[in-house]
Amino acid sequence: MKRFKLPYLSIIAFLTVSISVSAQSTNNFIAKKEKLTETELQRWSHLDLIKDTIPGMSVDRAYSELLKNRKGVKVIVGIVDSGVDIDHEDLKSVIWTNKKEIAGNGIDDDKNGYIDDIHGWNFLGNAGKEALEMTRILKKGDDKSATYKSALTAYDEKYNKAMNDKMQVDFLMATDKSIQKQLNKEEYTIEDLNGIVTTDADLNKSKKIMTRILTNAGPDFRIELKEYSDYVYDQINYNLNKEFDGRKIVGDNPEDIKNNKYGNNTVYGPDKEEALHGTHVAGIIAQVRNNNIGGDGIANNVEIMAVRAVPNGDEYDKDIALAIRYAVDNGAKVINGSFGKSYSPHKQWVYDAIKYAEKKDVLFVHASGNDGLNIDLSENANFPNDSDDNKKEFVSNVLTVGALNYNYGDGVIADFSNYGAFNVDVYAPGTEIYSTVPNNKFKYEQGTSMASPNAAGVAALIRSYYPKLSAKQVKQILMDSGTPLPEIVELGSSHEKKSASESSKSGKMVNAYNALLMAEKMSK
Repeated sequence: MKRFKLPYLSIIAFLTVSISVSAQSTNNFIAKKEKLTETELQRWSHLDLIKDTIPGMSVDRAYSELLKNRKGVKVIVGIVDSGVDIDHEDLKSVIWTNKKEIAGNGIDDDKNGYIDDIHGWNFLGNAGKEALEMTRILKKGDDKSATYKSALTAYDEKYNKAMNDKMQVDFLMATDKSIQKQLNKEEYTIEDLNGIVTTDADLNKSKKIMTRILTNAGPDFRIELKEYSDYVYDQINYNLNKEFDGRKIVGDNPEDIKNNKYGNNTVYGPDKEEALHGTHVAGIIAQVRNNNIGGDGIANNVEIMAVRAVPNGDEYDKDIALAIRYAVDNGAKVINGSFGKSYSPHKQWVYDAIKYAEKKDVLFVHASGNDGLNIDLSENANFPNDSDDNKKEFVSNVLTVGALNYNYGDGVIADFSNYGAFNVDVYAPGTEIYSTVPNNKFKYEQGTSMASPNAAGVAALIRSYYPKLSAKQVKQILMDSGTPLPEIVELGSSHEKKSASESSKSGKMVNAYNALLMAEKMSK
């Protein structure tokens, strides 16, 4: 799973992340050029491009002008992810409860094969770390297949990068330690660094490096460095380790889709902190609005169904297929999938599950991925998807979402976001999104993993207030009603300038206000 929010890591890149927005004239308005306030940053995805000069989804405007004093129906949203902290103070009141099941009696009351699945299901059991799919392919050893050769090339590139990153991480941590030793304290400031006077060349080098890091990353640089270090070492020790078997603890056969009764009902997994990603995704959609706690969710009348199927590593096709079916069978009308991978040995299992969701009128919202690549190209495929040939979609219920940042203009598409005129449908806010994380905390995260639930939240709004509209209609509304992207946009890490029509199928950004207006017209 490509879920680490890596695009702007200032510690490694020694770059400053700017949150200023340059003035751009588009459709006769001037985009915000001042630095965003903390309040604006925390809820920028809710703001309005014209009213607030920030390219959000006009959620606040939708509530104040269109939804005031209106009641919608309850919508269940399935979160297929790393798990959800269902005890979080800003989420616990919106967690789905299976009314057909009696809690704690050890009996499968609803006879669905999952005992005591009160708030969802955990298909990973006590497993957490996992290898990437390319690593698993190499481990199987079919070295004559085209897939094996492709996986080997990709693996070697990724492994070499991870080892180089490890050298950087180890160097920076050693540099930090040398300064701590010199100053005889763990925490230090730029003023402390300026006070170091020495003829030691190595110490002077360390001083310059840490001065630059503190200047760019601020006093919390160790948090960022620790997160990145964990990410790098997880890659080496687990994701890219051919000897590691993270699956054996689950106890099933991941190659047998019929072996489908496994896992447990602890929907945040064995370590609640490891459910950070899924908890953040859930909060974007559903954290309680206007309660003066943390941020606000997009949708105000939803229940979150937690389906744990995404480890720290690549998800298994079997788990994803069964997780989608579980959410559908238990009443979800929207499913969010903030996960993805480059290889999918059993993709047909997932395709069949998505087709099952389509048959049951369930919308599946999926992140486009964080590699900054054109996923219309076969070598850049991101699974799951809704087309096997880049010519025709085999279902009508999959919405693939790319990520925006708050810099309106030709750089409004986040440079880490995958794109594609055929395989990406629409864009939504995905940079610096403030939401829930485990143990009653809140945090900024970024990635298409955040863009997807922003779009899914708007989809849930439509399904709540206009429940007669089908999943296919909701998808089309989100694409057709969006705010147009600038005519020319920068795509990928190379910032190549392309037309908006080359970025996605719609060339638009999700807009809740416009979507609800269109839903109103379509409902008549």
